[in-house]
Amino acid sequence: MSLSYGKKTLFDGAAFTVGPTDRIGLVGANGTGKSTLLKILVGQVKPDRATVTFRRKSRVGYLPQDLSALPEGRLLDTVLRAVPGRDELEERLKSSEAALAEAKGETEQMEWAQVIADLHDEREHFDEHFGAHRAESILAGLGFSQHDFQRATDVFSGGWRMRAALAGLLLQDPDLLLLDEPTNHLDLPTLSWFDAFLKRSKRALMLISHDRDFLNRQIDKVISLELEGVKTWSGNYDTYQRLRAEEAEQLLARAQRQEARRAELEAFINRFRAKASKARQVQSRIKQLDKEERVSLTQDRDTVSFRFPEVARSGREVVTFKGIDKAFGANVVYRGLDSALLRGQRVAVVGVNGAGKTTLLKMLAGELEPDAGSISLGHGVVMGYYAQHHAETLDKASTILEEMMALVPDKPQSFVRGVLGAFLFTGDDVEKRIGVLSGGERARVALAKLLLKPANLLVMDEPTNHLDLDSSEALIDALDGYGGTLIFVSHNRSFLNQLATHVWDVRDQRLVEWPGNLDDYLRHLELDAQAAVASPASGGDAPKVSTDKERKRKEAQARAAKSTVVGPLKKEIATIEARVATLEEEQKVRGEQLADPAFYGDFAKARPVMDAHRDAKEELERLYQRWEEAQQALLDAQG
Repeated sequence: MSLSYGKKTLFDGAAFTVGPTDRIGLVGANGTGKSTLLKILVGQVKPDRATVTFRRKSRVGYLPQDLSALPEGRLLDTVLRAVPGRDELEERLKSSEAALAEAKGETEQMEWAQVIADLHDEREHFDEHFGAHRAESILAGLGFSQHDFQRATDVFSGGWRMRAALAGLLLQDPDLLLLDEPTNHLDLPTLSWFDAFLKRSKRALMLISHDRDFLNRQIDKVISLELEGVKTWSGNYDTYQRLRAEEAEQLLARAQRQEARRAELEAFINRFRAKASKARQVQSRIKQLDKEERVSLTQDRDTVSFRFPEVARSGREVVTFKGIDKAFGANVVYRGLDSALLRGQRVAVVGVNGAGKTTLLKMLAGELEPDAGSISLGHGVVMGYYAQHHAETLDKASTILEEMMALVPDKPQSFVRGVLGAFLFTGDDVEKRIGVLSGGERARVALAKLLLKPANLLVMDEPTNHLDLDSSEALIDALDGYGGTLIFVSHNRSFLNQLATHVWDVRDQRLVEWPGNLDDYLRHLELDAQAAVASPASGGDAPKVSTDKERKRKEAQARAAKSTVVGPLKKEIATIEARVATLEEEQKVRGEQLADPAFYGDFAKARPVMDAHRDAKEELERLYQRWEEAQQALLDAQG
């Protein structure tokens, strides 16, 4: 596969294979062609030359990073229509029934009866796997309510339309699923559901994501777009990084040995070139040098690398929220909110979409006014605010340098160029107009503006959107060394886990505060849920785990609750496996009978076997599904 745009070559003789169960992470810097590669696989982009071969009857599903539109109609109907073949199946059944009515002779009638029986089996299988019940289950998992199922698709926002398109893809269950940043519009509860759904899939997957944790959990293979070409690696993203570093070390060592060996050869040639007695040996070494292929070292792209400047120390209370009310029409987001953000805290604001996460940050930053109450900054607080929409509000007519200099007109141009260089804008790049930049480049400009004026409070809304994985990791590293206070919203679990010291859960028009990062927060929720099961009458708000004694008590309760779950699940799995073994043996016998054309000579005897075969097939499908669910539940219970 080869593809160039003008002087820029994305692929030059690239080659790779996707196996039927491969789980591939597609990695590379912004602009290296990751999204383009997915579009080539679905035929949206035509390469300059390529041979792309699919297994016969393979189905490919694709979710782009930006969705242009959804088909019109009710949400549920739109998702159901995403699976092709239902209308064709109904038409075949109708024509077969008509053919049976006109059939002459018992043999022909028997043949058409078998065709109709098979088509009914096919329709039942279709309804079970691609019908309304499964579609509703997927939509619910992606956060849609029962009421949403009958709403028109054009009333949903862009993020929800993206979820609807994702629901259609998951319902299709294609042989190869191509996903370009699928988590960008998912809140944490939905992301957890989606994560588990993908993990259960046995189909091939090719995934682009800037969330390191999500990528690591989902993939077992990496295709990387390197400067030296497209390369394939076994393992997850962490394994790829380790193997890539080891490869670089090994190649460097080989290159050094080669250079030492070449230096010896060249020294011999130079020393004895004029001696006739050594002429043959000299020529032999010259040929050896000419034939030897030089070791090629790995080539690393420049990556974003920066740190936040030292900031002045603020007062202990950085932000105080008092009696905050906020509503949008009938939708009440906050009622009587009281809270405080303390110096040095790194607070992740989490909750379902629409709960009010971004609203909280906008009120803090002054982009929205609360309906009641007050938000006050503490002593010596200087705020810096980054939101995902800021990248789109940059002046498209300005150059990158002009956009930056407008913020700090008193600073020398060399200072601003130094900041831009850390974000990969060097030399003439700073003279590019904002309007010609990609989404990722604009996000880097917006982030660079935060470094121009040191702030001891950073407010960040989805800062990793539009960043590639390397840039996202660089931002995490920079924020890890930041000396101020941070409050942020992010769907990126790696970002949440590495940075958060506290979690604010937006629920029921208020904030529930938890110590720790995202994993700690999820453990708190699990312990609380298990304690509620053990003591259903306790009720009340989610408590804070404040003492070691309380924590140990809850962990003991969790272990007890786990033992009551694990035992029955293991027993159920053993029962299912025994029943499956029996049914599969019976199906093998019936399959041999049904494969014999003479067996259909007596339809009265054949029909019960056909019915039993169909019923057993349905039962096996149910058992397989329940076995997968029980295995997943067992894994979850075992932690």
